[in-house]
Amino acid sequence: METHDLELIGDAELVEELSLLTTQIARMRSRMVDIMTELDRRRTPVTSSYPANSW
Repeated sequence: METHDLELIGDAELVEELSLLTTQIARMRSRMVDIMTELDRRRTPVTSSYPANSW
């Protein structure tokens, strides 16, 4: 959509479009956090919950 196309759309439609985009952005940010968390989890070495035997 071009900037000059926005002049043809009413206020209610613009507000609705803005609301939809805001919701999409929030979902994308949440997904990005999920992906970054998973990558961090994969990079972190797994440590055993049991102490090593020091025999």
